[in-house]
Amino acid sequence: MQFRTTGLLLLGAMALPVSGTAQTAPAPPAITRTVVAATKLPTVTDVPLHFKAVSITLQADEKCGVSAADGILYQLSGSTEVALDGEAKTLNAGEGLFIAGGKAAALTAGGGEPSTFLHFFLAPALDLGRPVETAPAAVIELYRTVTPIPDLQPGGYDLNLTRVTFPARMPSNPPHHRSGAALYYIISGTGANTIDGKTEARGPGSLIYEPYALVHRWGNPGNEPLVFLAFNMAGRPQHPDGRSHELANFNHGGNERSHRHRVRRNRFSRPPHRSASALSRISCSGRVKASGPGAQTVWSR
Repeated sequence: MQFRTTGLLLLGAMALPVSGTAQTAPAPPAITRTVVAATKLPTVTDVPLHFKAVSITLQADEKCGVSAADGILYQLSGSTEVALDGEAKTLNAGEGLFIAGGKAAALTAGGGEPSTFLHFFLAPALDLGRPVETAPAAVIELYRTVTPIPDLQPGGYDLNLTRVTFPARMPSNPPHHRSGAALYYIISGTGANTIDGKTEARGPGSLIYEPYALVHRWGNPGNEPLVFLAFNMAGRPQHPDGRSHELANFNHGGNERSHRHRVRRNRFSRPPHRSASALSRISCSGRVKASGPGAQTVWSR
């Protein structure tokens, strides 16, 4: 009898470290988001609006100008000196800057080396075909929406460029729908993008347009982090007394709402599901130049 009691005590002592190990298991790596540049737009319903993205390269010490629609620069490599409103700012790799529509800026490749950057625009239809950065800049159009961004509502909107990092081997997040609109650009890694039950790999250089109410998922099945840019616009609905409030921050930096959460909250208020076949969605992993005001890029990869 005494032997049995001792044996049970020893078994209990051996089980304790296992329980302690389970309780202190490290948490999975978190998604990180960095707002690179942002602004607030008082209204987005005066004229139909489109997304547009271009890539710009300046050779060492070259200078160019830009005066276009509302947009955000993102420095990919090298550096760019930006002179705007009497002030100068140097953008290094990973930094960005908002330039308001109609403002004239002077851009110079800094550091005695070439400069490459992206310029994301929220542009009226009439401005889509207008030149952006002037010569001698090498300009490549990467993407433009075929039709205006749908379902924009009266009231103010937040416009921002956010850099998002998904850790390696991160499962896809729950299905959720977009409350505004966004244009993604994959910097590195390969993401898994699921729409209508179909999952596609999105690698470096891919551009993905997500309009309002698109139900989708993102994950990172790869062994390296997935890093992408999200050019977001999110509404700021008005309270009855006129005060504004921010949309709930569920996913991707506050511009999406969880599809599942919204159904639990009010299953009759969910916006209509938009299938991929009914939307103008273009993904690309190469660079193709579109010419002419009505040109559309077609991606073959």
